[in-house]
Amino acid sequence: MDIYEAPSANAVVLFDGTDLSAWHKKGDEPATWVMEDGILSCNATGNIISNELFEDCYVHVEFFIPSEGPGNSGVYLQGRYEIQVLSHDYPDLPDEKVCGSIYDVHAPLQPVEQARESWQSFDIIFRAPRTDDAGNKVENARVTVIHNGMIIHNNVEIPGPTGGPLDVDEGTPGSLMLQDHGGNPVSFRNVWAVHL
Repeated sequence: MDIYEAPSANAVVLFDGTDLSAWHKKGDEPATWVMEDGILSCNATGNIISNELFEDCYVHVEFFIPSEGPGNSGVYLQGRYEIQVLSHDYPDLPDEKVCGSIYDVHAPLQPVEQARESWQSFDIIFRAPRTDDAGNKVENARVTVIHNGMIIHNNVEIPGPTGGPLDVDEGTPGSLMLQDHGGNPVSFRNVWAVHL
């Protein structure tokens, strides 16, 4: 089954298979992941960060875990809140660290059928934290995540940034970040987002 979902008319297209112009590395250096045949792959050169900043948003990401290795990566909303990407065949992991978890915070509601060497998708509806006039956080971030067409988080509250964030400036707009976890092979395609 091919899960490819074309971007909506009002989407910010972050990767369509043609170039890396929508991304950079920390320090504003150009993104240097490998791009081949319309697919973007980690290559141990560090995380990539979208130039576009987001508050409330809908994010679509398609990812591919190869036959070897853990396939360890992550999709960071606002560069602060990680949705884990990982192979399913690590049964001894805590539920808060499996694929689709809000890393170290919330386990998925249900297991999702997935297979190595097949394309998978996350569709993410993100509600950014709310702040008062003084900039103090008064409401936590919330997220709904659909993994391969199945709801795995339903309007879940995220109390704060997960491990490895770009910053902890909750209440300010932030980038989408794709994690390069020690060069673990993971590939991405068809990455886009809609401001809500």
